[in-house]
Amino acid sequence: MIETVYEDNHLLVVNKPVGLIVQADSNMDSDLLTILKDELKERHNKPGNVYLGLVHRLDRNVGGLMVFAKSSKAASRLSEAIRERKFIKHYLAITQKVVPEPNGRLVSWIKKDSRTNKSKVRDHSYPGAKEAILEFEVLCALKGKTVIRVELITGRPHQIRAQFAHIGHPLVGDIKYGGHKRTKYKIALFSHKLEFAHPTTKETMKFELKPSWQELQLVPKGRL
Repeated sequence: MIETVYEDNHLLVVNKPVGLIVQADSNMDSDLLTILKDELKERHNKPGNVYLGLVHRLDRNVGGLMVFAKSSKAASRLSEAIRERKFIKHYLAITQKVVPEPNGRLVSWIKKDSRTNKSKVRDHSYPGAKEAILEFEVLCALKGKTVIRVELITGRPHQIRAQFAHIGHPLVGDIKYGGHKRTKYKIALFSHKLEFAHPTTKETMKFELKPSWQELQLVPKGRL
């Protein structure tokens, strides 16, 4: 059973488990979208197919808040909000090394290689490269690592992972991007907070979750 954070006639907000892919791929593994459709069908006793629009994604080994649209109108308006950068996404992350600056803004150009499923920071003139922007704030340093809060301004594939690796601070457990140690949490990255206008009522919707890093002893109590 996937944890539901919020649900109404237009939205479904859930806590995505770590290790679960969002949408089915060629590997035929279980995926979040299919599981949620099946749960909605059973919970609301709906005949036929259940509509559930995918408006943003999280990597397989990243957990936390995700929003799905329960109608095509909601999907269209949420997608528009994302394009217009009115859909605010905050993440928590732990970097492999100490980040010296208390806060900052990273601006890069990123191109994802579909063969390796890996994004790389490129020159702005590189064919297919897209601008990637994020802002970060250091929450605390511990044992040679740094806990940071990240706000994504754009939403490129593997953006946080690629940009921090590029500046020499890969995320804990992120072997693909230079992290040395795999943790129980796979990658120390979590979708922490979402804020956006409701697609029909226009009410400001705010959701916040914290990862179980303290229970895993990755972060001391009181540091998140």
